[in-house]
Amino acid sequence: MKDARIGLVGVGLMGHGIAASILRHGHALTLLEHPGNQPLGDLLAAGASTVSTAAELARKVDVLILCVTGSPQVEDVLFRRDGVLEGLRAGAIVIDCSTAIPSSTARIAGAVEQAGGLFLDAPMTRTPKEAAEGRLNLIVGGDHAVYERCLPLLRCYAENIVYAGKTGTGHQLKLLHNYVSLGFSTVLAEAAACARKAGIDPEVFTDILANGGGGGVVLERLGPYIEKGDASGFRFSMSNALKDMGYYNAMAQEAGAAQSAAQAIERVYADACQAGLAQQAVPELIPYLTDRKPDTP
Repeated sequence: MKDARIGLVGVGLMGHGIAASILRHGHALTLLEHPGNQPLGDLLAAGASTVSTAAELARKVDVLILCVTGSPQVEDVLFRRDGVLEGLRAGAIVIDCSTAIPSSTARIAGAVEQAGGLFLDAPMTRTPKEAAEGRLNLIVGGDHAVYERCLPLLRCYAENIVYAGKTGTGHQLKLLHNYVSLGFSTVLAEAAACARKAGIDPEVFTDILANGGGGGVVLERLGPYIEKGDASGFRFSMSNALKDMGYYNAMAQEAGAAQSAAQAIERVYADACQAGLAQQAVPELIPYLTDRKPDTP
């Protein structure tokens, strides 16, 4: 990987941090131009270049990292006219860092391999802050030899990397992780809304949880909002939460797994998005649930 040419599709909040971390480690990096990208000035100043089509990008690079919203966007960037598959070089590696439906991942991996490439699903956890610091968590599925080959590159932007197993297991575990994380967040938001209604001191509320069964990462992220209205530690939108819960429920349905709690949590995010909060961060569930009328039996 030392002299590998790296490409990146999706310079959003997470992708921008990944790009900056890769550049800090001295890799040649090419970015796909897109109106949804974050400002690229600092990345271009650090040596990144850009191209206008995914096919052109695929022709230029040895490893292509996808950091887009979800399965429809991954499928689009691969299969569309002037997409990745039109330009993919034999032996090139596609690393999908998105959150995706595992059945879609299987189809995509097959298409990449049929085109002569190699594929890893490597979804990430943590926030844009850790992405910028090169301290993401990655859950990687795919051929173990390809995983080992890519480890030096993955370590440029990730602190904790777990090899999950065969292709698709990275995305399966990411959905399981996000269900638990978003589920805990929803329960905590609803409890915080109830505490507000009851006139509970927010700092006492978070202190009781932290020293009991409610402690953990979700409380650490939501706590500043509960106490002071600071949502900066949990910059994850309601629309993304709804997408991930939908993906989880699709996976659970395909597996024949129980999903009654997951369906209820998906409905909370669907209702919040319908109420106009799609682009608001998850902590904004708290005032939404505080003002929402009680559910009727």
